[in-house]
This record gives sequence, structure tokens and C-alpha cells, in this order.
Amino acid sequence: MSLFRHAIFEISAAKPSGLPPSLGPEIAFAGRSNAGKSSAINTLVGHTRLAFVSKTPGRTQLINVFRMKNGAALVDLPGYGFAQVPLAVRLQWQGLLEEYLIRRSNLMGLVLIMDSRRPLTELDWKMIGWFAPTGRPIHCLLTKSDKLTRQEQTKTLRDTRAALVAYGAGVTVQLFSSLKKTGMEEVEKIVGGWLGIETQTATRDEEKEKPSATGGGITKGEVA
Repeated sequence: MSLFRHAIFEISAAKPSGLPPSLGPEIAFAGRSNAGKSSAINTLVGHTRLAFVSKTPGRTQLINVFRMKNGAALVDLPGYGFAQVPLAVRLQWQGLLEEYLIRRSNLMGLVLIMDSRRPLTELDWKMIGWFAPTGRPIHCLLTKSDKLTRQEQTKTLRDTRAALVAYGAGVTVQLFSSLKKTGMEEVEKIVGGWLGIETQTATRDEEKEKPSATGGGITKGEVA
């Protein structure tokens, strides 16, 4: 089964103290308000409206928790950096994000959402700077990659990885498209590794090539 599919909404909280006790592992999703975070979450869980997608970036101001079938939680943090949000609200969000990312004891890693056309903005670097010292991994999703040509995709991925090389294996990067649903297997494999779960990422063509246990027929593996 897909790692994220069939996650269900559990709770919204205005601050970390309103979240459930730190019991099961959690995976945080963060990113700029217009980077496509909600769309990425909806694509991964296979639900078009699980995470709220606003026509006005910056409106979602709560921490939203979605519980996955394996007991782990997907934690959707408020988007950051939208210019039209009042300064006082932006500072409140910044404090909320920093408190959760640094102090939440059962947080396993951060999925950082960045628009592939504008990766590693100043605020993205600040987010990485906050979180990297915790020693927990960061996986960057370069969203909206369908809006780039193949050559642009290759260059963006290469340049972003090069910019983050100082962090070593602690920060990984991939392309992602909610529209085309590309990159889903890769993010599931990364996050599954954080949770100690092996995810099924083989394609249908790969499965057709596998011999069955008896040597005849085709093994029908589950495809994420």
C-alpha cells in the first residue's frame, strides 16, 4: 500500500501545545505559502481536498495533523513568507514553526516544499538553518516541475543539490509534480526510510518482468 494514501484528518491546532501527545512518529511538511504544499499533500494521500488549497496563499494559519494507516502522522505546517500577511502574523507563524520544528520530540524529518521555478529563497534557507542543526533529515520537493522543460528540470535539480552539498546526506532533493503525479514513489521511499518502512515503488513494467515463485506466470506486486 502507498505510504501516505488514505491518511485521515485528525486535528488542527493554533500552536504546538494544542497537538496530541508525542506518541507516534511525525513527518512535517513546510514551505512558502505559494509553493504548492497543500496540492503536494493532497496528491500524496490521494485525496483532492484533504489539505486546504486556498486561492489566497497565506490563509491557512493552523497546524493540521493527518494520521496515516501505519500510525505515523503527517503534519502540515502553516505556509510562510507570503508578503500580504501582516508582519505581526508572520512573526507569530515564525515562532510557531520554530517551536514545533526544534522542540517536537517525535518529529522524524522535514519535507520542505519549494517551487521548482524559485527554489532556495531566503526564507527557505532560514528554514533549513533552523532545522538542520537538530540532526534530523530534510527532503526537498521541487514542486510544479511540470511547468519546466526537461532541460530546465535537470538544471534546477542539479543546481539545488549543488547549493545544499554542504549538508551531505542530511538534505535530499527531488522534482515533484502534483499535476502529473510524478515523483511520488521517490518521496515515499525517502520518508518510508525515516520511519523504517520499506515502500513498494516498483512500476507495472518492472513487475511484469519478475518471475513468479513457481517460475511460471507473473508476480503481481502492489504498486504504490
